[in-house]
Amino acid sequence: MRLCSIASGSSGNCVYIGTDDTHLLVDVGISAKKATCGMEKLDVDPSQLQGILVTHEHVDHISGLGVFSRKYGIPIYATKGTAKGILEYKRLGKFDEGLLNIINVDETFSLGDIDIEPFSISHDANEPCAFVASSKDGRVAVATDIGVYSEYTIEHLSNLDAVLLEANHDVNLLQVGAYPYYLKQRILGDKGHLSNENSGRLLNRILHDNFKGALLGHLSKENNYERLAYETVKMEVTMGEGKYRGDDFPIMVAKRDDLSDIIYI
Repeated sequence: MRLCSIASGSSGNCVYIGTDDTHLLVDVGISAKKATCGMEKLDVDPSQLQGILVTHEHVDHISGLGVFSRKYGIPIYATKGTAKGILEYKRLGKFDEGLLNIINVDETFSLGDIDIEPFSISHDANEPCAFVASSKDGRVAVATDIGVYSEYTIEHLSNLDAVLLEANHDVNLLQVGAYPYYLKQRILGDKGHLSNENSGRLLNRILHDNFKGALLGHLSKENNYERLAYETVKMEVTMGEGKYRGDDFPIMVAKRDDLSDIIYI
């Protein structure tokens, strides 16, 4: 099983999860050309995808979905609220609505040899969710756009082998930055985004002895940078109440415009 970010950031997101026999994307918030190029680097033919899982309808998660689905005819899986948002987003253009499959949070479904568990997240979208994907090889998750996490979140992220976890912003950079007040409050709010500090605290709650690695994703271009996210998350793990230190497991930062390191399970 492989987990790899094709692109991750506030301007566009697309993540690959796959086994030898099943290939999935989580979101297509980048151009179809860029998504195709990323899959080719992973030696995966886009036409062989079993599905596209959509976390929510914001443009940085669906901007390339229309072109990509028209080109390859890949089934799309989204909650009812997210599907409504997709259909209302006129810039996607026309695509075969028969490709759109409705899923429910907390109800597992299977694509090929991968079981997918959607679970609710706190974000200012119609019906957003994160995804856990499990196979005989292991269990991985993509969890971004999280305003606040709870015991429910921790329960769903337990016993993972690897995770792509949001580390969107540094609180101090955001507070002193150029964003207008309302936008700062949105990002910092319970339906906004996970800060570096909270990302580290959440990671600390889900670590275990057999954990393989974490990718930090969805970094803000204006209010964060790779080294800061890495060091802050690592410090929060080390200083937290858990038994682990930040260097006990691989922690990597997903790239904004290119493939991340690949985590193999």
